Amino acid sequence: MRRRTVSLVSFHRALILTAIVFCLGFAGWELRAYRTGGDADAMLLSAVFALLGIGLSVYLARLASFLKLDD
Repeated sequence: MRRRTVSLVSFHRALILTAIVFCLGFAGWELRAYRTGGDADAMLLSAVFALLGIGLSVYLARLASFLKLDD
């Protein structure tokens, strides 16, 4: 049973990492769109996705303590 839990945690970490890369990449994409076009919506989206990426990074760093795992 322990092996299955570790496998699920590893898969969860991979999904979170994928979400972080997406959020930060999209934030960069929208920041570039803001710089070239000056659209306020692009700046808002950039800020929101940057915050989401940072939040997910903190979650990933503290995942073991959230799940009460002994790594």
